[in-house]
Amino acid sequence: MMAVLFFVSASYAKGPIKKQVPRAKYVFFFIGDGMGFSHVALTEAYLATEHGNVPGSDPLCFTQFPVMGMATTYSYSNMITCSSAAATALATGHKTRNNIVGMGPDSTNLRQFTYFLHDAGVKVGIMTTVTIDHATPAGFYAHSADRDGYYDIAMQLPKSGFEFFGGGGFDGVNNKKVANAKKNIYDNVAKCGYTVAYGVDDYKAKKAAGAKKMILFQSDTSRVNDILPYVVERTPKDLTLKQVVTSAIDFLYNPNDKGFFMMCEGGKIDWAAHGNYIPGVVTETIDMDEAVKVALEFYKKHPSETLIVVTADHETGGVTLGRTSGYTFDLSGVDKACKQVSDKKLTVDNYLEQVPADSLNKAAHIGWTTSSHTGGAVPVFAIGACSQMFGGRQNNTDLPKKIYKAMGFGELKN
Repeated sequence: MMAVLFFVSASYAKGPIKKQVPRAKYVFFFIGDGMGFSHVALTEAYLATEHGNVPGSDPLCFTQFPVMGMATTYSYSNMITCSSAAATALATGHKTRNNIVGMGPDSTNLRQFTYFLHDAGVKVGIMTTVTIDHATPAGFYAHSADRDGYYDIAMQLPKSGFEFFGGGGFDGVNNKKVANAKKNIYDNVAKCGYTVAYGVDDYKAKKAAGAKKMILFQSDTSRVNDILPYVVERTPKDLTLKQVVTSAIDFLYNPNDKGFFMMCEGGKIDWAAHGNYIPGVVTETIDMDEAVKVALEFYKKHPSETLIVVTADHETGGVTLGRTSGYTFDLSGVDKACKQVSDKKLTVDNYLEQVPADSLNKAAHIGWTTSSHTGGAVPVFAIGACSQMFGGRQNNTDLPKKIYKAMGFGELKN
């Protein structure tokens, strides 16, 4: 009896063993702007065609993630969202009107969860293939009643204090209504303690010199405030999203810190889809996937602490794999169209002017319903710590709440 009592007492004193809940210390949030389910399917069919696997579908890296869901995208004011309202939803957990950035429907400021993370000691990086003051990246640091107010948005960027920005430059420098717009923006960047690096080599040198906050742009300073070149127009000297993500990891990672959060946008998937331009859609989607692979390699080194989420802000173009009656489409001509641009015979812009995009679409039996956005739900793919939270049906406003919770900060209250 004594032995039994002693055993019960010892067991009670020890208490139940608590299973440690995984926390996402490092988070990559990839947003394929305009990338719907059909854009992904189109890209995987293109890969199969290139590899000689027709009929077939060759997977992208991120479509092989173990968790898959969907997210609805309507805005506060419209069944079809614009990028700024979608970015606001993804960054704050709240719907807003189209054309608004980081504000509620009444134009009062909403606080992005990136700021809550930053206040808690988490480092933040924002990167894109379009300009860094465009709607999607702006949604994670700025507040504006007008998404096209690029100068005002650009002036807000360094005030965020976030450690890393990268990709295309400032569209705000082109505001002709503001005297010395470019000088004002770059002086403000310097005043707030940011170092601007022009290309990867310059980044490495300036990081080694002790830069504390970094902005990484193109090495070609004559094009630094443009978007990053389309894949089909890219030269070996051009900056890529893959390089930006690699540099951001290098800059932000420190095992002794409280972690990092990165928003990484493949912004030109949307731009190509607006033009119903198949080569741009597939190559830009593959390009973002190459950046996802960099994050996946990091995940493999830190599997219990890393979360990768891939989604879209909305769907653009209403692309359909099939155009008329019959059960086929043919992407064999897409590679030739890519080479026409990469060989400098054409540019993306004059291709759409000189070679009507619909001629390729007709030949490929690919259909488009619009040159604008649609209201379709978008895919969500996830891997890593707490990734199971992102499966199934959800609203776009749920994603930041789930990321915030996955990082161990509880409910997102804004």
